[in-house]
Amino acid sequence: MELDYPNELKYLDSHEYVRLDGEIAIVGLSAFAIDQLGDVVHIELPEAGDKIAKSDDDDDEGFGSIESVKAVESLKSPVSGTVLERNETILDEPEAIADDPYGEGWLIKVKIENPEDLDDLLSATEYRSQLQADEEE
Repeated sequence: MELDYPNELKYLDSHEYVRLDGEIAIVGLSAFAIDQLGDVVHIELPEAGDKIAKSDDDDDEGFGSIESVKAVESLKSPVSGTVLERNETILDEPEAIADDPYGEGWLIKVKIENPEDLDDLLSATEYRSQLQADEEE
């Protein structure tokens, strides 16, 4: 499968992405992460109105979790803010996240508290380079 990393998105090194829509961050999981997880069987996401904090390190619990037949992983937040909406479709059908990770497979929409949070994220080119470097190790 050819993995895609759209140039208009920003990425965390833990494989979450952000698509900006004004002050709204649409957060999802990259095609690479979904490919590595395999069949997704359960996703936990915060409720609308919940506050989430930008994940700063690997010890951070994150804003939710994704469970596959292989592993359970924490979902890291690329931004701090208030959850406006969560994707109820993928909560009901978690396997659907793999069908369209950058479109219908988004996780949450967040009203961004600190626009500076975006400065720390990777561009698509930087994210691709990181994946390539990780592969070569």
